[in-house]
Amino acid sequence: MAGPGAEEHDASDLCASALEEALASRPFRTYPALLSTEADAMAWGRAGGPHGAVVVAGYQASPRGRAGLPWTVPAAGALACSVLLRPGLAIEREGWLYPAGVAALGDIAHHDWTWSWPDTQHAEGEVVGRVGAYAALAGATVEWAVMNLLATRQPSPRGPVLARLLGALDGRLEQPPQELVADLRPRCTTLGKNVRLRLVPMGPRGIVIEGTATDLDEDGSLVVDTTGGRRPAVRPLDVGLVALDTDCA
Repeated sequence: MAGPGAEEHDASDLCASALEEALASRPFRTYPALLSTEADAMAWGRAGGPHGAVVVAGYQASPRGRAGLPWTVPAAGALACSVLLRPGLAIEREGWLYPAGVAALGDIAHHDWTWSWPDTQHAEGEVVGRVGAYAALAGATVEWAVMNLLATRQPSPRGPVLARLLGALDGRLEQPPQELVADLRPRCTTLGKNVRLRLVPMGPRGIVIEGTATDLDEDGSLVVDTTGGRRPAVRPLDVGLVALDTDCA
């Protein structure tokens, strides 16, 4: 059902009445326009909002993804939303949110796709999906999290598309880690490449890791063979910018 503060926009396929039919009992908030669905979902999370609740808007003035980086949401044919999660993850597994989100986007894709670690889905040379996540920590666990999802090339009405995406995300979050990573590994175009990872917080003295991306851990981390012989596993939520060099020989 529609959450408090939601607004209805009769001309939209994301209006409250359309989503009530598509999402059944899942809590949601929908707006014709909003600064950021992430900000609204984060406020809902702090106020005790339920697992699986979703915020969606017809237009976002300042959509955000991983590490707060801005997104471009196409004006037509795109679905962007923020999902409130209470995943019960240990802190060391918070990166698991990224492969689960990427796989869920893949589950509703109408085309073959590849994945640039940690957050971008490609098809036919275009960006067709993105994932971003914010995790609120309490003690040794993730108390709640917000996952931002962007899927382009989506047909109207988008309410049923949103329902399929959220159902796919539910399933992927429950999937055994080794199975999900095995599904994604063949699609990850970052593997086998030289990478330069700038960690957060970013700045002139920030940490930069350079080397060859060789594997994915079961928590979604990218394993990098560095020139110094170390093999750090970098979690998605720890990385700000990812730069790819040439293919490795």
